[in-house]
Amino acid sequence: MEQKCSNCSLRAKYDKNPKSFMGKFWRWHINFCPGWKAYFQSLAPEEQEILRTKYHFKKY
Repeated sequence: MEQKCSNCSLRAKYDKNPKSFMGKFWRWHINFCPGWKAYFQSLAPEEQEILRTKYHFKKY
């Protein structure tokens, strides 16, 4: 199954404006999204750390 999280339109909205409604929705959504979990865990540890910092993400 291909992960689409790397080019997700909601993620792009967060990157453009994290305080927008859709940006906040995406950030909330990644806390329980099984697709994001699979995508995140498929990344190298260095890439995971970059995303943890960029998105203030502490799970997994």
